Amino acid sequence: MNNKFNYSQHFKPVSGFEKYKKRVLVDMSLTMVHHGHVRLLKKASELGDVIVALVSDEEIFRKKGFYPLLCFENRKEIALAFKYVEEVIESDWLIDEKYLDDNNIDFLVHGVDNQNPIPPNKLVIFERTKGISSTILRTSNRG
Repeated sequence: MNNKFNYSQHFKPVSGFEKYKKRVLVDMSLTMVHHGHVRLLKKASELGDVIVALVSDEEIFRKKGFYPLLCFENRKEIALAFKYVEEVIESDWLIDEKYLDDNNIDFLVHGVDNQNPIPPNKLVIFERTKGISSTILRTSNRG
């Protein structure tokens, strides 16, 4: 997959405005918050208003086999506390183009492990933060 992204293709001039502010979706479960999340949200905020698609508790259980320690509402509160996040909406594990359209989202930002069925013109891929993931934290002896 080509990870290069032409930012200019996602910004269109609007009469009276320097550039149209995009609605940028970042999907996450936030079962364990770490600096990789912060870095992803910060990079996404450089592209527009960040909307977090937060995975529901039931969907996490179906996909990961455990319920998050914090319920959806608590994880939503945490996500909204990030200065880079404008809004949080509930989502399933995978995001599709209909979900983007239904929520007026211009494009999805994701790491290189993306499995969402999104067309390339609506997808921005960023490298993951090396050495960190919620799974690594959950299975390590170090907090």
